[in-house]
Amino acid sequence: MTSLANMPFSLLELSPMKEQDTVSQTLANSVAYAQKADELGFKRFWMAEHHNMRGIVCAATSVLIGHIAGHTRNIRVGAGGVMLSNHPPLVVAEQFGTLESLYPGRIDLGLGRAPGSDPITSRALRRDDRRAEQFDDEVAELQALLGPYDGKSSVRAIPGENTKVPIWLLGSSLYSAQLAAKRGLPYAFAGHFAPRFVHDAIALYRRDFQSSEVLDKPYVMLGLPVVAADTDEQAQYLATTSKQRILALMRGQALWLKPPVDSMEGLWNAQEQMQVESFLGLSVVGSPATVYHKLSMIKRELAVDEFIFTNDLYELSDRKHALEILASLTSS
Repeated sequence: MTSLANMPFSLLELSPMKEQDTVSQTLANSVAYAQKADELGFKRFWMAEHHNMRGIVCAATSVLIGHIAGHTRNIRVGAGGVMLSNHPPLVVAEQFGTLESLYPGRIDLGLGRAPGSDPITSRALRRDDRRAEQFDDEVAELQALLGPYDGKSSVRAIPGENTKVPIWLLGSSLYSAQLAAKRGLPYAFAGHFAPRFVHDAIALYRRDFQSSEVLDKPYVMLGLPVVAADTDEQAQYLATTSKQRILALMRGQALWLKPPVDSMEGLWNAQEQMQVESFLGLSVVGSPATVYHKLSMIKRELAVDEFIFTNDLYELSDRKHALEILASLTSS
């Protein structure tokens, strides 16, 4: 079996919210969660941009990245990702150049092409749907703004210029894999919600990769939903929180964190069960031994360089304990 020793483990955070909690409490929980990850030696802590979703409070992504970075010491903090079609590249360069200047060597910029919202919210963000077609050009523009001054451009990101904030491309289909390969950028695949294309996307990225000033060989990070607990039975119980959340997403309901339940029977019908289980097809749920086995198999099958986990458990204490279990797997 493939060893996980010294493999980088990272976290993707959506600041999940309980219906009875305040936004302030939810964000305080995210800080405590990030501090635990920092203490345990996790590589990155990324925030995902979402808008107009009750139960997810990470809309102001760059603000939260600065807040998390200011309350941690070593862990890299970044966007997983900024939805570039929602923002002018100059503004993104200025924001992340400022963050890099405040927290040198600790900031990552993952870029997504999707809106991170519904069509009505996209219009409220002044988003032009045609901008998704310009993603390639806007990534190039952002790279230039964060790089050294070319001596010609009349528009410069100050701060931002020459900070060389690491840019990642995020994706759930083949498009971003192809673009990441073309530009020689690190690639993160969203297996935590789109397992369908994982094999094809990673294979395409590795096959077509062109070396660059950033990377001389491909680098793949895979997003996975994880529920780690002391026993398989406890993990399956805790996993019903994320199942209820995905069910709510599919029904167009609020995404509040809900307490785990003994059984999902009666909460979904057969078709919904199939859809939720497909959505969570790459979930890693179980005891330390089970999680180790599953992650080792995935690493061997897909030749993944790094894992980034979603860990949407109801209680903060269970989230922290899951991190302790995960950290123990890389030292064995």
